[in-house]
This record gives sequence, C-alpha cells and structure tokens, in this order.
Amino acid sequence: MQKTIFILLDGLRYATARDCLGYMEGLVAAGKAAAYAVRSELPSISRPLYETLMTGLPPVAHGVTSNGVVRRSRFPNVFSLASAAGRSTAASAYHWYFELYNQAPFSPEFRHIENFDGGIRHGSFYWADHYPDDHVFADADGLLRRHSPDFLLIHPMNIDNEGHRHGGGTREYRNAARAAGDLLARYLPAWQAAGYSIIVTSDHGMSDDGNHGGPHETEALVPFYTFGDGFTLDPDATLSQTEIAGLICTLLAIPDHGLSVPQGLLTV
Repeated sequence: MQKTIFILLDGLRYATARDCLGYMEGLVAAGKAAAYAVRSELPSISRPLYETLMTGLPPVAHGVTSNGVVRRSRFPNVFSLASAAGRSTAASAYHWYFELYNQAPFSPEFRHIENFDGGIRHGSFYWADHYPDDHVFADADGLLRRHSPDFLLIHPMNIDNEGHRHGGGTREYRNAARAAGDLLARYLPAWQAAGYSIIVTSDHGMSDDGNHGGPHETEALVPFYTFGDGFTLDPDATLSQTEIAGLICTLLAIPDHGLSVPQGLLTV
C-alpha cells in the first residue's frame, strides 16, 4: 500500500498550472515528478466533477449533474472503498465533500470532525470560497500529524474564487495559482519524506470571462502532477479523469475495487 495525498486546486486550468506552479515544474525538470494534461468530464463544474474524481463515473452516469444536486454519493467511491478496506481517510476541503461522502446537508457543527462514522473519517471543512488556501493546507497538515491517514484529500478554493471574480486570464487568477504553488513548495517535501505519494490536479479550468462548464480548453483542460514512490513518472503515459479514482484505489491497495486504472503510471 502507498499512502496518498490528493491535492485538488479548484478551478486551475492546465496552461496556468504549467506557467505558475514553479515548484511542481522544478520537480518535473529535475525528473522527480511528472506532469500530464487531463480533460474534464462535462459539465466542467465543481460538484459533478468532485463525484467523478472519487467514483470514476462521468456526471451523466453518477447523476450529480449540477452544483444544485445536494445529496450523498450513490456509488462506490474512493472514501467508501477505502473505509471498507480498513484504510484511514481524512480531508481538508470545501463542505460539498462532506455532503457527498458523509451526510447532506452540511452544518457548521461538522466544521471539524474526528472519528466520524462516514467515508471521511477525520476532517476540516469550510464553506466560504475565499477561506484562505494557507489555512486549508495548515488544516491538512494538522490532520496528517494527528492521524497519519492512508488517504488525505486537500481542496483549496482561492484559484477558482479569483477566476470567478476577475477572469482566468488575469493577474489575480495567476497570482492565486502562484500562491498555491508556494504552499506546495512549503509542505510537499515533508509529506513526501513521510512516505506519501502525491497527486496535484484540478477539477476544471476557468475561462477568460470568469466561468466554466463547457468543453473549451480553458474550461476543461486541467493539470495532473504525480510525485512520489508510487509513480513511474512515465512522460508518455495518458489518463482520463474517470481513471483517477481507480488509480488512487490501486495506490491504496484496495482489493477488487473494480474501477478503471490508467496504464503506465504506477509502480505498485
């Protein structure tokens, strides 16, 4: 089993990641990480794609087709499969993750959870899109230090928030990406040294006019970085967004998970 951290930088389009995530690009240049382009499923909006990333199903199959669909996941997902296999789970994430994988609707009493009887066992959740990314990472680091989870989701929203406010082609949007890149540089070395394989990706991109939902490259092409002992770092490997859940489950050595897995990415 390879302990795994999954970092979802919400709303980060591929080209901006390659231009602004300096630490990740430094790892790629040094042969210590790999970077891939992944096309989002449609619609390229948040809640449907959170469910896609955790179930391996496109929105038209899993039924969470709008941000307005507020309910628990109805399909096997990374959190439920991990819990059933005895793997420990944690998340520092937007409250929609709590609604999908623990219970809906969310209430602020669940801001911090420990030993919760749900797919996400330990967590810190927020509900304001401008909640600072450095707080999200600090919350995640606290969860890691207290619980050493087998699977940790980290989900900051500031890039998406700045994109909606100013547009995906603006200085504000790019600077939010750069700030996230600096947080990765602060935390990833220690997390990798602690034995974690790390994925950095996004759910969807951001158009120049500050929105997303369709198939245009600015809205639907996202980065996918791999870093750690669980990955081959094969520059020619390819994957789809519907294979990411299976990739995580394979890293976690979850038996018979039944999900599609990309070829050429894993050493496990």
